[in-house]
Amino acid sequence: MRPVLGVLADVCGVLGFVLIGRASHHDGETLAGIATVAWPFLAGLAIGVVAARAWRRPLAVLPTGVVVWAATVAGGQLLRVVSGQGTQPAFIAVSAVFLALFMLGWRVIARLAASARLPG
Repeated sequence: MRPVLGVLADVCGVLGFVLIGRASHHDGETLAGIATVAWPFLAGLAIGVVAARAWRRPLAVLPTGVVVWAATVAGGQLLRVVSGQGTQPAFIAVSAVFLALFMLGWRVIARLAASARLPG
């Protein structure tokens, strides 16, 4: 798998989280609103990609997926607080669970699919 596809899958997970969250709270899907909520998590994602060296083993759940996921959630929440957006325990929990399901989930599925294609 090309490393850029792994990062793209993670970015899609973050954007999916933001879009679903904004829609469920009837905040609308303006580009400015999406960007305001997404940037802290995308910055955390970037930190996680570098910290995990995700380009080396983009399909690895451990350590790549877990490090990228943890940095996305922790970095995103921290940057929200620092930027004045705030956060609450329920939001932390929801973001952690949603992003874990997506960011770790696609890796599990991709690894299963890759192993199913191997001969033998």
